[in-house]
Amino acid sequence: MNISTAFPSFDSLRRSQAAALLLVLAVLAIAWYLGALWLNSDLLIKGYERRSIDWTFGQLISDAYSMKRPLLPTPDQIGAELYKSIFDTKVSSKRSLVYHSGITLSSTLLGFLLGALLGILLAIGIVHSRTLERSLMPWVITSQTIPILAIAPMIIVVLGAMNFTGVLPKAIISMYLSFFPVTIGMVKGLRAPEKLHMELLATYSASSEQVFRKLRWPSAMPYLFASLKIAIAASLVGAIVGELPTGAQGGLGSRLLSGSYYGQTIQIWSALVVAAVLGAVLVAVVGYFEKRVNRRMGSQL
Repeated sequence: MNISTAFPSFDSLRRSQAAALLLVLAVLAIAWYLGALWLNSDLLIKGYERRSIDWTFGQLISDAYSMKRPLLPTPDQIGAELYKSIFDTKVSSKRSLVYHSGITLSSTLLGFLLGALLGILLAIGIVHSRTLERSLMPWVITSQTIPILAIAPMIIVVLGAMNFTGVLPKAIISMYLSFFPVTIGMVKGLRAPEKLHMELLATYSASSEQVFRKLRWPSAMPYLFASLKIAIAASLVGAIVGELPTGAQGGLGSRLLSGSYYGQTIQIWSALVVAAVLGAVLVAVVGYFEKRVNRRMGSQL
């Protein structure tokens, strides 16, 4: 039997995967349009009856897909809003999603850096000190049981009373969400080396610093980057949540808030799409650095 006929080629496999992806996207698009018709038509029919307007099914479909404030906007309405607020609007304008994304991104990155640093330091302390493990770890876990929507206004108000406004309060909220996965991941990673390797370094009278630098830290890299991907996504969520309590004038959170105030569902959905894309890009950037670090360390992953 010919091997080339027994197993599908890479090109055919790639074409089948692309076809499957297109099929899934088509099904989702059809379901979305049907859902928009179903949700928007009820509101339109009530409006027709209230104004005593005779209507047809064709008119109902046309109006359901062209409402200015639909309950569920269609993908083409969201796409048009994205194009308008990204490409047809100046970046410096407060109507530009690029402008709002930049504000949210600054808080996200600062909070992510603070959270990653805090998580790594806590993990190092927990791994090297039994006392810190017993005293800190329960509080680290308990901290994540407090809803961020409850604690975010408190952080904003307290820091505002201390004259800390702008990026810092939102970055603190981002740090609060992002330090936890880094801490847990690094504790697991720093304890990942096998006992045999630890005993081997002990036979060479390696110091704690040498064990950490030559064994624990390299072993923790896969865990670190896995936790950083979670942390940066959580940091973005924290930055957006931090923009909600104060009604901030800039950021994706303020865009969502203003859209909910005035019933601009298309604006809300476009901001959500940008937030999702921004989160995916940030995770991809962390993945890029992960590959660079693995390559420098000689890993084939």
